[in-house]
Amino acid sequence: MKTSPVLDAIRAILDERIDLVPPKSLLGQAMTYARNQWSRAVRYVDCGLLTPDNNAAENAIRPVALGRKNWLFAGAPKGADASAMLFPLVETAKANEIEPQAYLKFLIKRFPAAQTTEDMRALMPQHVDKSLLPSLPKPKPRKK
Repeated sequence: MKTSPVLDAIRAILDERIDLVPPKSLLGQAMTYARNQWSRAVRYVDCGLLTPDNNAAENAIRPVALGRKNWLFAGAPKGADASAMLFPLVETAKANEIEPQAYLKFLIKRFPAAQTTEDMRALMPQHVDKSLLPSLPKPKPRKK
């Protein structure tokens, strides 16, 4: 893995220079914090599924964050509640490579029949059988 030698070099620099920096300075505080959190910061190296950043999560919530001020005017508390339930479903569908409109059609059709926790779990985007999703017509190209 390419990251291990880089992380080892950073840790060596922290260890060798920590005594050269006043501990109460901003740099000293940052170095102490980095050393104290080191085991947590490098944990991703041991698991191939993890990354050193949270870019995927940040990108998933960006549409909601960009519209944050608009959500203040959802019309009513029930509208805000509906939005709070809908947006995570749409983003989870996208994260699972499911076309959101197809997923929502599937969900609206099947949700009323869901009786148990297992039934509802099977409707979540990460558990849905993609072969059951409706196929949507391809959009027509726009005229220029």
